[in-house]
Amino acid sequence: MSIPKYDLIQFPALQILSDEKEWKSRDLEPILAVQFKLNEEEMTAPYSSGNGTIFLDRINWAMSYLNMAGLVSKPKRGIYKINEKGKEILKKPTEFRDYVKKQIEQREPTRTKKEKSESEEVEIISGKLDELTPQEILYNSFQGIKKSIYLEIIDTILSKTPREFEKLVVNLMQKLGYGGQIKNSGLVTQATNDKGIDGIIKEDILGFGRIYIQAKRYNRENLIGREDIQKFVGALAVENSDKGVFITTSDFNKGAYEYVENLSSNNKIVLINGNKLSEYIYEFNLGMQPEKIIEVKRLDSDFWDNLENEK
Repeated sequence: MSIPKYDLIQFPALQILSDEKEWKSRDLEPILAVQFKLNEEEMTAPYSSGNGTIFLDRINWAMSYLNMAGLVSKPKRGIYKINEKGKEILKKPTEFRDYVKKQIEQREPTRTKKEKSESEEVEIISGKLDELTPQEILYNSFQGIKKSIYLEIIDTILSKTPREFEKLVVNLMQKLGYGGQIKNSGLVTQATNDKGIDGIIKEDILGFGRIYIQAKRYNRENLIGREDIQKFVGALAVENSDKGVFITTSDFNKGAYEYVENLSSNNKIVLINGNKLSEYIYEFNLGMQPEKIIEVKRLDSDFWDNLENEK
């Protein structure tokens, strides 16, 4: 039997977790190998790149998606345990696949029109595998990995305290280049009575220019509305400032976006939703580390064109 794809591994893996114990992906490997009737060669088959074994990697992806679908919890890093929703969906095997797909789609924060247009310029996800070029398949895989990590970033943030989130966003603003080389350019305000300001970035040594930050660590479904943005604008007015960044792990509703778009040119408010937040954290390497590097090469046309052609 060929090595099963990760989506075929999900339901059998969840069944194993029904014992309510804590499991590592590697501990699931021999049990699932028996279920899928894999021989030793198939079970240990490596990727040609040398980056691990195929079967274990697919188990890791299966478990990651079960976690993203809210069917298993992660008490510790790399440890999985079935939750109440997981036990409930096990009783409805015919609904399992559609449920997982729907949950994954819902957990991705909504994107603004600008974000959608930028993404759709290069989106190839819907293409059939046999219709894609090797480069498109590689890109497809890379986008899938990034999407999974974006969701994991938000999950991790939601497991931390609101205070830690405030520290994180100040750190992120510095990573984005605000504050430059100024010593102690980022400040997290006091935990109580912060007057609607969670963080401050000094733009110059003397502190004449400042960017004020509001940070809301909300679950994905809790959208931020116009009223919250108005309060933030009021807090900026108290500070005699016109520069503010409102950052959330969830998203803003239509009214909030429209309110910011219609603000006068004197007020510069930037809204960063969960999707953009995770993207910035990933791209600017805040708490991230490279795992695998794939080098794709092409012919150097200058080199080859300088070689004499055969007559």
